[in-house]
Amino acid sequence: MIVRIMPAAEVEIEAIGDYIARDNPRRAASFVRELHDKCMSLADMPLAFPLVPRYQDRGVRHRIHGSYQIFYLVIGQPAERIDVLHVLHSARNYTTILFPSG
Repeated sequence: MIVRIMPAAEVEIEAIGDYIARDNPRRAASFVRELHDKCMSLADMPLAFPLVPRYQDRGVRHRIHGSYQIFYLVIGQPAERIDVLHVLHSARNYTTILFPSG
């Protein structure tokens, strides 16, 4: 199965790495690798993680890694592809980013 990390998610992962690197460059590099690995491993179990509460009809799922959430869509029936939409800190208001029109 194909996993695509969308441009917004790539930028967010890079920003997470930059933020961590201010205090610990080595950990920043390993954490970014972990985030990428978690994204890519979604191909092994695309439906294992829950739909975003209150927005189940949109089909967006999320996987937690540390203090971050990986938001993704499973494309196709049966699943053919995964699009990783965003990687955001759990303290952020993800609804305004994922669902700007409500």
